[in-house]
Formats: sequence, structure tokens, C-alpha cells
Amino acid sequence: MRRGIAASALVASLALTATACGGSDSGGKSDGPVTITWWDTSNATNEAPTYQALVKQFEAANKNIKVKYVNVPFDQAQNKFDTAAGSKGAPDVLRSEVGWTPAFAKKGYFLPLDGTDALADQAKFQPNLIKQAQYEGKTYGAPLVTDTLALVYNKALFKKAGITEAPKTWDELKADAAKVADKAKVDGYWGSTQAYYAQSFLYGEGTDTVDAAAKKITVDSTAAKRAYGTWLSLFSGKGLHKADTTADAYAHIQDAFVNGKVAAIIQGPWEITNFYKGSAFTDKSNLGIATVPAGSSGKAGAPTGGHNLSVYAGSDKAHQAAALKFVQFMTSAKSQETIALKNSTLPTRSDAYTAQVKADPGIAGYQGVLDAAQPRPALPEYSSLWGPLDTELPKIAGGKESLDKGLGNAEVAIAKLVPDFSK
Repeated sequence: MRRGIAASALVASLALTATACGGSDSGGKSDGPVTITWWDTSNATNEAPTYQALVKQFEAANKNIKVKYVNVPFDQAQNKFDTAAGSKGAPDVLRSEVGWTPAFAKKGYFLPLDGTDALADQAKFQPNLIKQAQYEGKTYGAPLVTDTLALVYNKALFKKAGITEAPKTWDELKADAAKVADKAKVDGYWGSTQAYYAQSFLYGEGTDTVDAAAKKITVDSTAAKRAYGTWLSLFSGKGLHKADTTADAYAHIQDAFVNGKVAAIIQGPWEITNFYKGSAFTDKSNLGIATVPAGSSGKAGAPTGGHNLSVYAGSDKAHQAAALKFVQFMTSAKSQETIALKNSTLPTRSDAYTAQVKADPGIAGYQGVLDAAQPRPALPEYSSLWGPLDTELPKIAGGKESLDKGLGNAEVAIAKLVPDFSK
């Protein structure tokens, strides 16, 4: 999952209008090369070049297939694809966030991949990631990269404060933040107001936004209020940075961490390469990675995120066949190893975790917290439920409305997204 990525990827936004889509581009004559379009939603600066290089490798090995590569800003891609697919003009392949996959499958936009070239190596993928790519028993995405959130911290600043290990609870984090402020003279922790980053607090109280099995909205439950109360408490206190509710909050938090101006944040592995570019982590071994602290239930964990490659059901047979071959290549062990080594992202299949991949301290660190990651429920609308919270949480953190009012507003908005759920 990628949340709040700054608009560095906007370079592709204008290209979309000029992109040939779906089954409309045959690449010329029927016996000539087939041209498929791929919408890649990775970061345009530090991830996309790796994917572009792999596209060239694929084309060199498959002379009868051309790939029209388009980098689409992640925060725009879901709506753009929804619009394009609804008008029969979608790309042949989409780098689909794991939460989008069942939602688009429900609408009939994705081709089932079971038994196709795309999933010829299905047994090699982590079973829980295949499960996340399914809807009503069929698989609609080949897992490309996986991720979760972790507490990342500056080992040198922790050592300066006399802290010998990462905090295991939010109370320990508060105490450590105060020590960092005293000894290292910088803030110890800076939290995010985005719903995805606050999800771990819900898990720490043994709850979620909704109870999918019981078809019940739980965002305003007692346990959820306790979770968000803890989240809110981490914006005030010694060594705790106040909430940033601006549009550039993500970039501000990231910049402060990589340059040693704050000792710890919650972040995902998609930023590993950017961590290493910061002045605080020229020595990669200074980056600490630990499981997100536990809540009062004693549980700790974060959402399982990542991206699948999915094939547009509206493309013609020739384009689908080419797309399936492309997906198989991009999610192969060799390609995933390349992506991991270049982008420091986590592979989705066991045979891609080679010795060289595991030698990257960032990858090794995040691999160590994956066991605590919590898969999303089998609910196509699940990812959209963060939308109302992304509206309310900044207001709560900024003091513009109370916790009760904000969660109440979120509950009303979520009820419209899952109208058959009870409150």
C-alpha cells in the first residue's frame, strides 16, 4: 500500500490522455506485434526506472509484444482506472493496489488469472497474498510487491538517549520520545494523521473499521475510540511532534526523519531507498526497523499492503494473451529479485528472497515484521473506508472537532459505502 505519496509522480498525468488503451491498439496489422498498455503506479522517481528497464528486457525477449509504459500517480490511479474501465478504454495491465483488486474484480473489470500464464508459478507466491488477490474464489491479481508498516527509528539518536531497544508499546514509545528530547534535543516521534497509518492503533485494540464477518461498522465502537484516543495522544507531550494537517505532511515527516530531525516514525518499505539518501542514514546500519508498538490488547501489527498486476477484462484475446505473458515475466522470481535489489521493496514469492536480496538491511528488517502484518478482510469496499477517516482524522488531530464527533461523522459516511452493514 502506498498512502500520501507526494505528487512527485505527476510527470505522467498529462500522458494519460494520449495513451492508447486496452484492446484498441493492435500495434498495426493483425500479424504484427501486439502493443499492450501498462499503467504503473509506482513512485516515478525512485521506483519507476527499474520497471521501465524490465519492460525493455521483456520486449527484447518477446519480439511480437510491445509495451506502452505509462506511470500514473498512485493517488490518481484508482479513479482514473475506474473511469477508463467503465468506458471500455482501460489499459491492458494495471499495477493494482491490493485493496483495489477485489473492488475492480467485483465490477467485472479484471480477468480471472487462475490457470493462466500469469499464475503458472502460483505455488511460489505467499498464500496470504494470493488470498488477498481473490474475489469470490477466483484470483484477479498476480502479487508483484508486498509491504507493511513498521516503526522505523534512528539508532544513533536512540543510543544518545540511552535507549537500547525499540519500544514495544505506545506507552514505551512516549517514554522514549521524552528521553530523546532530553538527551538528543530533537523530537522522538512524529505521527501521521492519515487513516492508513492509524490502522495499527485499531489492530492494537483488537478491532477494525468494520467487522466484515458480522457486517457491522465498528469505527465508532468503544475499542475504536480507545485506539484513536491513543493515536491522538501521540501528538502532544514531551518529544512528540504536533500533528501536521497540511497537504504536504507526508513529505514533512519523511524529510525530518531522513535528516535526523526526529528519531522515529511509522513508515513502509517503499521509502527504504529514500531513507538511505538522507543524511541520517548514509550508514545504512543506522536504520532501525521494528514491529509497530502494541495497544492495550497486547496485539501489535499493521495492514498488509502491496500491489498486484491485473489484466483488463475488456481487452481482446490477443491483448489479454500478451498481457498475461507480461504479468508472468514481471512477477517471476528473477524480476522480483531485480525489483528488490533496485527499489528495496519486498518480493511476494519465497524464491525471490535470495542471499543478495536479504543482505539489504532494509529488506531484512521489513521481512522480520511481515509476520505481524494483518491481511485485509475479504470486502471489496474495504480500502474505500479509509476515505471518510482521511477527512475526519486531520480535523480531530488539528483540534477542529472532537474525537467523538469525528468518528461519528466517519461512521455516517462509511455507512453509505457499505449500506448493508449495521452500526
